[in-house]
Amino acid sequence: MPEPTPEHQASSASDEPGRTADPDVTAGRTRPSLVPSRRQAVVAVLLAVLGFAFVVQVRDTNANDTYAGLREGELIEVLDGLTGTAERARREVDRLESRRDELRDESQARAAALDEAEQRVRTLNIIAGLVPVTGPGLRVTITESTGRVAVGSLLDTVQELRTAGAEAMEFNDSIRLGADSSFENAVGGIELDDQLLEPPYVLDVIGDPHILRTALSFSTGPIETLEGLDGATVAVEELESVEITSVREAARPEYAELGTGQ
Repeated sequence: MPEPTPEHQASSASDEPGRTADPDVTAGRTRPSLVPSRRQAVVAVLLAVLGFAFVVQVRDTNANDTYAGLREGELIEVLDGLTGTAERARREVDRLESRRDELRDESQARAAALDEAEQRVRTLNIIAGLVPVTGPGLRVTITESTGRVAVGSLLDTVQELRTAGAEAMEFNDSIRLGADSSFENAVGGIELDDQLLEPPYVLDVIGDPHILRTALSFSTGPIETLEGLDGATVAVEELESVEITSVREAARPEYAELGTGQ
């Protein structure tokens, strides 16, 4: 008796009543799982990295293609052009740095000239008696005793002190002496710059105390004249600080004007 084939046996088996297929097995064959495995995730990451590298390589290749088609002479020209641009940039930097140094030197020279001018103005203001001053010096007190002090004696005293380097002088804490100061005889005293100067005459002087004192006390000098001829007594006091507060009014020129370019 012939035996049935395997296919027939399987068909028969599946057709037998009371036997049904396993639902889990059937589902595993017909509905695959939708959750990616770890191997699939790794593969996806690798593909993404390879894609990015490819894009970068393409861009770099495109950039290099700009010069890839140039001949050697053309490449040399491009290089020379870049070198020339760099050289011009360096020259411009050198020019700007040189100009900066010039401006700095000009600024320093201008500042030095300004300081010198300000110092000259201060010196001229002191000499002209336009500002209060202080410094070491002398206080000379001339008191009439047996006679009257002559105008010439006071004028000689002032001139000797100026020659000895007196920088500022003031009579009786009120009248500042200047280069154009004038002395005249007056009732009750001496007229100095149109102001009455009464005895005793107190003369404050700023300068080197020792040199100024020597200018007054030499033989036949101002002290000897005042005491010997005018009958006055003279007291000289050296001071570390002499304050002169009186000032003169600056004279306004009536005819003189600044020259062109001043």
